[in-house]
Amino acid sequence: MKLETLVRELDLKVSCAEGYLGKEVRGGYVGDLLSDVMANSKEGDIWITRQVHQNIVAVASLKDLAGIILIQGSEPALDTAAKANAEGIPILVTDLPAFEIVGQIYKLIKP
Repeated sequence: MKLETLVRELDLKVSCAEGYLGKEVRGGYVGDLLSDVMANSKEGDIWITRQVHQNIVAVASLKDLAGIILIQGSEPALDTAAKANAEGIPILVTDLPAFEIVGQIYKLIKP
């Protein structure tokens, strides 16, 4: 499923890198511990987190993730947004808690 479809279906706010919503979402990963995300996420995952600092962009780029969803209305820090735009890493925002947005994503991407 394309990232743009997730944005539309789940009414996500696009905070950064809007031009990169054509990326394919193959799965997802939830976590706030960067080392855990680096060790266990997979290429094409959408990452759901509460972290807003610029290191999330570095991890998403390193792992070739489809994008990042910030939960509970969190917004990326200014330096994070700048880095995400420069590296083409979409950052999306939802007001929902992680448990709810993950359930909705799972229903959309798993047959």
